[in-house]
Amino acid sequence: EIEFAPGVEAPVKSISLRLPREMLNELKVLANKKDIPYQSLIKVYLAEKIKEERMAD
Repeated sequence: EIEFAPGVEAPVKSISLRLPREMLNELKVLANKKDIPYQSLIKVYLAEKIKEERMAD
């Protein structure tokens, strides 16, 4: 684990997320087609949705 200076937050935060098995399997298939890790694909999808929501406000 990387240690940061006191008062400096790590740039990312690890979380636990429960997904339906079928959804996870589909994400893995899609990620495999794009040749990226499925966690990275989830981050891309979340970033796109956040951007969409911000634009709608």
